[in-house]
Amino acid sequence: MSGTVVVVTGGTRGIGLGLVRAFLARGCRVALCGRGDRRPGAALEPLPGPADRVLGRVADVTDRAQVQALWDAAYERFGRVDVWINNAGSAAPRRPFWELAAADVEAVAAANLLGTAHGSAVAVTGFLAQGQGRLWNMEGFGSDGRQLPGLGAYGATKSAVTYLTRAIAADLDERARTRPHDVRALRLSPGMLVTDLLVHGYTPEQYAKARKVLNILADRVETVTPWLADRVLADRTRNGGRVAWLTRRKAAARFATAGLRGRDVLPATVPEG
Repeated sequence: MSGTVVVVTGGTRGIGLGLVRAFLARGCRVALCGRGDRRPGAALEPLPGPADRVLGRVADVTDRAQVQALWDAAYERFGRVDVWINNAGSAAPRRPFWELAAADVEAVAAANLLGTAHGSAVAVTGFLAQGQGRLWNMEGFGSDGRQLPGLGAYGATKSAVTYLTRAIAADLDERARTRPHDVRALRLSPGMLVTDLLVHGYTPEQYAKARKVLNILADRVETVTPWLADRVLADRTRNGGRVAWLTRRKAAARFATAGLRGRDVLPATVPEG
């Protein structure tokens, strides 16, 4: 939808940057944030699009005041906000939960859960004042209740994000009974994308083993984010609903045909850094 105003947190890299580029390609106006190394509210440069259609701000999503400043900047520049996507997140090292440092647990909980909570509160408050808007929270491994060794902290936060989004949707339904509005809380599930978060924290031996499965299930950012942007702009998802790229049926089909397809989307070795 040309002219739609979209805010993407964590929009400077990975899935977030892919979404920003996809929305810009569809004529949207986009505000994005990243943490950067500078003072809160400072402009991000370079921008991934023309200056009249994209706004970049330094913001830490774990700070409610900085998230509110991002909304205010987007509203001041574009006159409204139609879509808010809580994409910013992080991952903890892949190891048993009890071996994680307290700082690692706190960092992933702050970025994935607290950041989503702050973004949701700021966006829904603004949307209700406007009378309309769409909040999309990014799901991840753990959102469907599955468990894997080494992903306890990350999976727990993503499970909580799913619960939080459903709870916000229920609150919106309750409010609509007495004060009608057109605000929805929704979930966006990108599946497994080839980003630094996906290959983060593996030892070379772990990566060699995991790579076989990831090559079957993972996709490149530039493959998935245009599809996600189209579904967001189509605006056909009910309040509390979900848009998912890698469904259980698609995953099963990929395993069944893995020997024929020979997919190879992952780096050959563990990326440095």
